[in-house]
Amino acid sequence: MRIQDRLTAILLALLVWGFAGALFGALFAGLHRTLVVVGLSGWGPLLAATIGAAMTTTAFYSAMPIALVGSMAGVLTSISYLIISGYEIEPLMIAGLAGVAGLLTGGFYAWMVPGGSRPLAETLAGLIAGLLAGLILNVILNLFDPGIFVLSAGVVALVGALFELVDQSVIGWGRRWLPGFISAPLVAGLVAAIVGTAIWLLNGTTLGGLDARAETAIALVLGDIPAGLLGGLCGGAITGIVLELFGFHLEDQI
Repeated sequence: MRIQDRLTAILLALLVWGFAGALFGALFAGLHRTLVVVGLSGWGPLLAATIGAAMTTTAFYSAMPIALVGSMAGVLTSISYLIISGYEIEPLMIAGLAGVAGLLTGGFYAWMVPGGSRPLAETLAGLIAGLLAGLILNVILNLFDPGIFVLSAGVVALVGALFELVDQSVIGWGRRWLPGFISAPLVAGLVAAIVGTAIWLLNGTTLGGLDARAETAIALVLGDIPAGLLGGLCGGAITGIVLELFGFHLEDQI
């Protein structure tokens, strides 16, 4: 029976970490390529993409209802903006409007379903893990370029391990210092901004008003996402199994 329980725990870790890794990898690949094509250089793209993907994934991991509220706000805002503005495509404007919509819907959710500060604390733990992982990977990338598949798998594994190390400490700090009423709005706003921009990317190639340069840039972003998703899936699944074997039990955090 104990062997069966062990196998069940490993399978649970494989599924949860695998799906979380796939989400992380796809977000990371899309954000990284987007920041590169808009002209950001040096350490910026990798660091920002790692932090953004880590915070968004931990928001889904720790507070699915709030993340879904933010996703809904992001989707509706992005689609509404595209309908109203026509061909005037401004990703920063879409992200900003979606973020504001997420803040408002998250505030309404917090009013309807009062909760604590854990979702925001978990998201901050993702920020810390993403920051540390981004700094480490930037040093490694100065030595060689592994490609987006290996890079996504590596960043998922590194962020996952760092997240497990800092998570409980950040949650304890958050319970003492973070007011619960700001947790849902901030997390929903973050998710809405990311999802709103993603909707623009997915629909951008279908808009005839884009020039050739914009279409090429969007095609580069979309081209990296499948490899990032698959790499994140593999990295997350392997990391989940390793962490489970080393005593970081997923069922203790659910």
